[in-house]
Amino acid sequence: MTTHEMVLFVYDNLMKGEEQHEWLATARPLGEATTTPEYALVDLGTTGALVQGGLVAVTGELYAIAPAALAALDVHRGHPILHRRAPIRLAGGQEAQAYLLSMEQAAGCRRVREGDWRKRRGAPGAVRARDNSPLVSWAKRRFDPPPR
Repeated sequence: MTTHEMVLFVYDNLMKGEEQHEWLATARPLGEATTTPEYALVDLGTTGALVQGGLVAVTGELYAIAPAALAALDVHRGHPILHRRAPIRLAGGQEAQAYLLSMEQAAGCRRVREGDWRKRRGAPGAVRARDNSPLVSWAKRRFDPPPR
């Protein structure tokens, strides 16, 4: 890594194979990484967000990125208004930069419990377990059409 490159942790649609990975075309991949279990990953629809203060170890990828490419990505991700780029802790003890959303901004957003963006909707063809808890059962009855 050159002295001017920064290490960036990505965890959502910026990862390899995802729809916005081209933003990292000039960055050097450094491999997979996982955060310490003090974050939450939320699904914003087309993108995800990392939130400090959770209990999940989030899976992602590390990239060495040049300042010019990072500046362009900052604009794309809405730093510092929407996402705030800040240092995070990784499971191995090292730090990396990542785009964070505040807990207030993430209120009401669906959490990705597994901490893995690629597993947020289950694997293709996978059968999801049914949630038959009392609250889910009540909600399903509430929105079912009335019997004829």
